[in-house]
Amino acid sequence: MTAHRAKGLQWRLVVVAGVQEGVWPDLRQRGSLLEADRIGSDGLAEPLTPGALLAEERRLFYVAATRAADRLVVTAVKAPAEDGDQPSRFLTELGVEPRHLTVRPRRPLAVPALVAELRATTVDPHASPALREAAARRLARLAALTDGDGRPLVPTAHPGTWWGLADETVNEVPVRDPAQPLALSASALGQLVDVCALQWFLGREVRAEAPASTAQGFGNVVHVLADEVATGRSPADLDVLMERLDTVWDGLAFDAPWKSAQERENARAALERFLRWHVLDRTGRTPVASEHPFDVTLPAGDHEIRIRGTMDRVDADAAGRAYVVDFKTGKNAPTADEVDHHPQLAVYQRAVAEGAVGPLTPGGAELVHLRLEASKKDPLSPKVQPQEFPEGDWLPDLLTEAAARVLNERFRPTPGSHCDHCAFRASCSAKAEGGQVVE
Repeated sequence: MTAHRAKGLQWRLVVVAGVQEGVWPDLRQRGSLLEADRIGSDGLAEPLTPGALLAEERRLFYVAATRAADRLVVTAVKAPAEDGDQPSRFLTELGVEPRHLTVRPRRPLAVPALVAELRATTVDPHASPALREAAARRLARLAALTDGDGRPLVPTAHPGTWWGLADETVNEVPVRDPAQPLALSASALGQLVDVCALQWFLGREVRAEAPASTAQGFGNVVHVLADEVATGRSPADLDVLMERLDTVWDGLAFDAPWKSAQERENARAALERFLRWHVLDRTGRTPVASEHPFDVTLPAGDHEIRIRGTMDRVDADAAGRAYVVDFKTGKNAPTADEVDHHPQLAVYQRAVAEGAVGPLTPGGAELVHLRLEASKKDPLSPKVQPQEFPEGDWLPDLLTEAAARVLNERFRPTPGSHCDHCAFRASCSAKAEGGQVVE
């Protein structure tokens, strides 16, 4: 509670925390940039002088200190260095000698820390029943406190605000109709089964992710230019592609001009690697489709999955075999084993086998990493990771598991390296910052 809101109220114990020089008194000029607050009925008022500001701050401190009926506690921090945090000059006006404490308190001297300790005590199996009951009574007293307008002063003390005590919600309408084939994208399969089902649900089903990042914008631009070259709408010329890139580059939101310049150079290197890969003789393969849409339905245990998506590029050889290419613009590449069991590539190849590209039969698939060099000796070529046609039961098992997770609504979190960049950490029970919210 601020000192302004405390006017007219009183308590037995009052703690005025953080009484630091430069904070209290705060001698900065008040008002907005255009100083509209100086406009009054008698014209434009003069700004407050430093002396007037100091007097106003002293009156406000007096209001805060006199809210205590029995006991007043004032705290401040004193740094060892003279240019560090120092106690306010107002402490010397209290009429008592400040006590200097050099030990850390058992817990932070703040209401949230007190509430957290009381909540933990109420469920601590090692605490005595009397102590647990006393903690619960303290919480009840805190929850009952209100200001002059009847608003709770410590709402977090009320059990109604504790998410961990809320019953699990039940959706009467299923996430997906079990009587219909389950519609998924090829790129969603890996995230749903191999990464994190909760991340998939919140990001793709609930659509709670933040807007597209600059990294996604980078990838979209490179994919569009690669498509234009493959379809003959733009020549395989780096200078021409960079001119096309510059027409849209300023539309990408970068944090700073130097970052924009750096990523533009990375885009140039990516396009150069693409052109190098494009003109190579890859055992007689020629492009037959670019940004090729497909829609196939595959068995998934007792259910079916309808997979729709777009293949970045499809090449064909003289024997009528199709090779699906997926361009990547990320900074990391999967391991060889991860490529062998890459769900997106495997689904592409199954789609080819189901007639997604006409009479062509599956010949393989590959990831082409345009940000990554093939090797130190060949930095101008992209890193290429091929995948053979998926054999065995791993793909049918993955499709079955994906269908089961969605239809049974098993969206449990799976911790891993992907958590570092997850948008839902703050509400994920597998992470500390989320666990304290939902548990």
